[in-house]
Amino acid sequence: MTLSDALLADLAAVLGPRLSTSAGERALHAQSESHIQAGPPDAVAYPHSTEEVARIAALCARHRVPVVAWGAGTSLEGHALAVQGGVTVDFRDMNRVLAVYPEDMLCVVQPGLTREELNAWLRDTGLFFPVDPGANASLGGMASTRASGTTAVRYGTMRDNVLGLEVVLAGGEVIRTGSSAPKSSAGYDLTALFVGAEGTLGLITELTLRLHGQPEAVSAATCAFADMGAAVDCVIATIQTGLPMARIEFLDPATVAACNAFSGTDLPLAPQLMVEFHGSPAGVAEQAERFGAIAAEHGSRGFLWARAPEDRKQLWKMRHEAYRAILASRPGATAIVTDVCVPISALAEAVEETRADIAASGLPGPILGHVGDGNFHAILLINPADPREAATAKALATRMAERALRLGGTITGEHGVGFGKLPLMAAEHGAAWAVMGHIKRALDPHDLMNPGKLVPQPKVP
Repeated sequence: MTLSDALLADLAAVLGPRLSTSAGERALHAQSESHIQAGPPDAVAYPHSTEEVARIAALCARHRVPVVAWGAGTSLEGHALAVQGGVTVDFRDMNRVLAVYPEDMLCVVQPGLTREELNAWLRDTGLFFPVDPGANASLGGMASTRASGTTAVRYGTMRDNVLGLEVVLAGGEVIRTGSSAPKSSAGYDLTALFVGAEGTLGLITELTLRLHGQPEAVSAATCAFADMGAAVDCVIATIQTGLPMARIEFLDPATVAACNAFSGTDLPLAPQLMVEFHGSPAGVAEQAERFGAIAAEHGSRGFLWARAPEDRKQLWKMRHEAYRAILASRPGATAIVTDVCVPISALAEAVEETRADIAASGLPGPILGHVGDGNFHAILLINPADPREAATAKALATRMAERALRLGGTITGEHGVGFGKLPLMAAEHGAAWAVMGHIKRALDPHDLMNPGKLVPQPKVP
């Protein structure tokens, strides 16, 4: 699609130099964190306010031009790529903390603010925002993909921590959803509808977020196991005892080897669990003792505690750098990254079958994940010049999704759908997927909001 001179002139009247059609700016917004690619948008807009976003949406609706939201660009399924061209709305300049209400334990922020920026801002308040997907993602993007991460086992996902939104709809209308109240019975839960909609229903311009108290004490540890089954069984047993973990992560031996080489750590080359506990000093000590006993029952070895803040920081830095570490383990490779989520009771079966499937393929495919909530990832490394490897990896990812569905799970626990997992949606949702399409058409009849993603592709009037 090529934008008309009339639309470009109207957009420039709103944004001035903050509208770009340069090849470099457009190319920057055609990149993905994974293997998924698409062409560049026709223009990139950098709004400063909700009013400007509403005017952009109204102008694009008048000219029937697609609009795609952009946060930090860290998504993995092509969510923010302009597959049909149009205007990418980059929220980098809408990145302020608008208000903090300590008594109510909530804050109001703009969508371009990242989670690390928010927590740095909150450092002296005694509060923090807990959702941690690993990447320093924008909060608007995290809401749009219903992100979760390492702390979801205790603090929940974005679904649990977004209380309200301000959203610009396809025609430029601005609505507010939710409130600052802890709960509501007033009508449809529109906040939940937009959280996870991946920008297909509107552009999020403001978020009201739930905050949590910074824990008085924190303790973290790693422990190694003889095999993957024992590590996963330890996770299941820990969950079933009701032990209130803040994080519980799984790394297979290939991931451990990559992290050791990349981050300079020296963890044993065996399946590893990484755990963290939050609470009072006495509570954390008790939780750690109970977990140690459960791990011992499952044959753990190499149990290492990281109680000092700097040691914990290094430990989780290593975990957050795992993706880059795995990429570095096969120089020149690209990654097909996929995730699934299954009930805890099916976790061991899902992980073991996935491991065997990857091993039989001949491709490197380290496994890791936030297994406390049944969510795990495979990072399938391929030679980008070899189409056979790409086909093998995509087939592996499809089988992972089919396996998750067979075990009562979902095709994605946190990465979302974008257009990378679009072909799998019918298998998970059946006729309910068509209902999602009906909702899309009701709010966006001309399919202008992030088209080509998440829902069945409509016939546009």
